Amino acid sequence: MLRISKKLMFAIEAVLDIAYNAGSEPVQSGEITRRQGIPKRYLEQVLQQLVREGILAGVRGPRGGYRLARERRRITIGEIVRVVRAMETAADPIEDPAGSILGHKVVRPMWMDLQEECMKRLDQTTIEDLCLKARQAGVESETENRIDFTI
Repeated sequence: MLRISKKLMFAIEAVLDIAYNAGSEPVQSGEITRRQGIPKRYLEQVLQQLVREGILAGVRGPRGGYRLARERRRITIGEIVRVVRAMETAADPIEDPAGSILGHKVVRPMWMDLQEECMKRLDQTTIEDLCLKARQAGVESETENRIDFTI
């Protein structure tokens, strides 16, 4: 079932933070925690799963961190939702065999249709779209303030 959990919000915010604030260096999880206020215990678990699923790439070393595994226009919010939903252990009430005939024949199909429509929209929304919205909203990117003249 599509639900907005803390873990889901944190995952979307973390990927968006990496896309919006990444410069030439990977983004460290501590930077994301500082900027977004995401508890580190949630963040590391979600970031590692996003790496395993090919949304993020992990970079090892003292200046390591995370970067997008693909261009931000090729990563959809729907992908992130599916990764987090697979991590969550709560049972989906739609799949519960108990319930009334009205629930099984009317309410659950309606809910499944709504979820399908929502996922289609999330599959059409990219990280690039959210980065553009952030810029339009006047959210400053930390990389815009750092100018690197390394030759």
